[in-house]
Amino acid sequence: MASAPSASRWALWLPLAFFAGFTALVLFAMLRPADRAVKSAMIGRPLPQFSLLAATPAQPGLARADLATGKPHLLNIFASWCVPCAVEAPQLHALKDRGIEVVGVAIRDKPEDLARFFARNGNPFSRVGRDDVSAIQFALGSSGVPESFVIDGRGVIRYQHIGDIRADQVEMIAQKMAEAAQ
Repeated sequence: MASAPSASRWALWLPLAFFAGFTALVLFAMLRPADRAVKSAMIGRPLPQFSLLAATPAQPGLARADLATGKPHLLNIFASWCVPCAVEAPQLHALKDRGIEVVGVAIRDKPEDLARFFARNGNPFSRVGRDDVSAIQFALGSSGVPESFVIDGRGVIRYQHIGDIRADQVEMIAQKMAEAAQ
């Protein structure tokens, strides 16, 4: 009979122990958040074969062969409807001003929307391909827009930059481009 009150006493404390464990787990997760960025499995691999129609009448489209010319390129995945894409536009212009060839893939966009986007933000791209169904975006392992890839002169992906390029990251991207040229 003495064992019954002892067991019921443990049963009273059991929910509190579960709550304390759950609270500790939540606090641990909050203090050490997971990296939710989806990194491309394509780093170090050649670009997939693709050929995109021109996104605007003023510029040529984009194909894999355009990125295997012996010199590195910065491939930027963007869209006119993407606010961070407009925020990164000055940084893409700064990279272009350094002699870096920037090419673009417009995701699910219309030529008239792109024209308005370029009128507001300028156009740093030498070529812009049109990816209406995000096929190339997904083939590259891109998780969203904007996203940029450093492509070496042989068409191999050397670096992936997830999110918009910030002003304090221009030098790092330029360095990655210089490394891809070697």
